[in-house]
Amino acid sequence: MIDLKEKTAVVTGAGQGIGRDIVLALGRRGADVAVIDVNLETAEETVSLLEKSGSKGLALRCDIADYSKVQDCVKEILGWREQIHFLINNAGITRDNLLLRMGEDEWKKVIDINLTGTFNMTKVVSKHMFKKRFGRIVSIASVIGQMGNAGQSNYAASKAGIIGFSKSVAKEFAPRNVTVNAIAPGFIETAMTSVLPEEVQEGMRRMIPLGKFGTGEDVANIVLFLVSELGSYVTGQVINCDGGMVMS
Repeated sequence: MIDLKEKTAVVTGAGQGIGRDIVLALGRRGADVAVIDVNLETAEETVSLLEKSGSKGLALRCDIADYSKVQDCVKEILGWREQIHFLINNAGITRDNLLLRMGEDEWKKVIDINLTGTFNMTKVVSKHMFKKRFGRIVSIASVIGQMGNAGQSNYAASKAGIIGFSKSVAKEFAPRNVTVNAIAPGFIETAMTSVLPEEVQEGMRRMIPLGKFGTGEDVANIVLFLVSELGSYVTGQVINCDGGMVMS
């Protein structure tokens, strides 16, 4: 049984979807969680669900693409809890379009949130982790960052960037007992996939050897492994959660 009592986690993009599932999984194992999202209302809803498990939560609105706002946000978290043990970089957006039709704003927004946001959070939180000589950082990438996808060059670039970023900082952070890993989800059941026509969903399932979509809990279970003592000797890795879509 994974026991995360007396541990504090920070999860970005945690107002809904996979981020919320990660928060609740951490909470069920005893961790207190700072829930970050651009939508404070949904972040507060996540905290309300978290506290039903007996853990404590702190809801914060933060634009993670803004370095100064990230600094302020982390300062507030450290005023709430004296140590941040785990950072889960989950926040991400899509602005899909074919490259020749893609506007500069569509490119920049995705890179700013997905990749620069991961850089900002990791840089600010890791300074604190270094002082404590302990930390677990997990960033949510995507199989799209490994295999590419037409109409998602911006998203693919941001997620491939997270993979390269994670491998690089894993080498930098290892001497301070801070592990850094990435998870690459495939097709996960979300509100977005649920409204797709059945024939589209069926076509997506045919791409998956296991023949089904994953869930947010599937991703959260890998997070639990990586932040716990079970994953203490794992760093610089990309773990796919994709039903076999991408096999290297």
